[in-house]
Amino acid sequence: MRTGLHWRGDQVFKRKESEMNATTVAVDLAKSVFQLAVADKHWRVIDTQRLTRTQFERWFANHDVGLVVMESCGSAHHWARWLNGLGIDVKLLPAQYIRAYVKRNKTDAVDAAALLEAARSSDIRPVRIKSVEQQALQGLHRIRSLWMGTRTSRINALRGFCREFGIAIPVGARTGIEAISRVLADPRSAVPDMIRGTARLLIEEIRLLEARIAQLERELAEIARHSPACTTLLSIPGIGLLTATAMVAATSGDVSHFKDARHFASWFGLTPREYSSGSSRYLGRISKKGDRYLRMLLTHGARSVLRAAAVAVNAGRQVCGIRQWALAVQQRTHHNKAACALANKLARICYATLRDHAPFAESERISKKLNRESFAMPA
Repeated sequence: MRTGLHWRGDQVFKRKESEMNATTVAVDLAKSVFQLAVADKHWRVIDTQRLTRTQFERWFANHDVGLVVMESCGSAHHWARWLNGLGIDVKLLPAQYIRAYVKRNKTDAVDAAALLEAARSSDIRPVRIKSVEQQALQGLHRIRSLWMGTRTSRINALRGFCREFGIAIPVGARTGIEAISRVLADPRSAVPDMIRGTARLLIEEIRLLEARIAQLERELAEIARHSPACTTLLSIPGIGLLTATAMVAATSGDVSHFKDARHFASWFGLTPREYSSGSSRYLGRISKKGDRYLRMLLTHGARSVLRAAAVAVNAGRQVCGIRQWALAVQQRTHHNKAACALANKLARICYATLRDHAPFAESERISKKLNRESFAMPA
């Protein structure tokens, strides 16, 4: 008769043997707790682990793993680079596609098992692992967006304070700040002395934010000068310093993993959503999937091209190429649809220039775009 001790020993031996045959590990990432689902070559879960950060690093250092599957979320690219350094292949899957594989209740263990099921699907394209430089460049753009949002909120707050005292401030951020500064400097204005000093501190904070944003844009311009991909993108109308550096941060300047130009445009959510069944096909509004920040930059670039083209036509100057096409679309539909259509075309042109490593034919003055500053500070 087998004793409990011998049975436990055999169980431990079988467990170690199964772990040696493990080929794939799914990891559900978190801040301090990591859930692992270990699968064999037949994709069967043979072990689960719940580890701390230190235990997580030790576990992979002591096990032979062929593939790690993770959700593309916070810190995923860091851990992917670290695992690649150990010689382990990593597959990052889009977070929005994993939910369909979650069974019953949502737990960390169930999420890890869902990653294994999603990794077997050939329709889900993995996310490319970003380098440290890409993430640092994206961080600069996020910091700029935060500073711009803070600046806007401070200006709106000052407008509201002035309105409460019967003072109307003209439209426009720069015009509004100048008008508010004059009101606060005038001792005869209706602003009470109780709030006047604190409001001046808000003005100083806005000026400081503008100086920081201008310095950050100079750093982005210096990065763009040394990046061939950024220089290529800057040759496209409507693609400025922010759009070029943000696109390089998102793609590293390599678009070989995209099937074609339409796939690249759909990655920004600039292609129409489709509602089709049988012989009925309906194309609706743009999907608005993917990178919201880059989609916003492309749309603003398209609006600037449309406005510049309209100004040129009103002035009697001749427009051609993409500007003429955009104006023709605007005449058939309306301004917003034309802006979305032009943003889609700009994304496709970006794909072509990055694929061919050649500037756009309708090249503009790149030096002017590199020397652009949102808030040029006086000397």
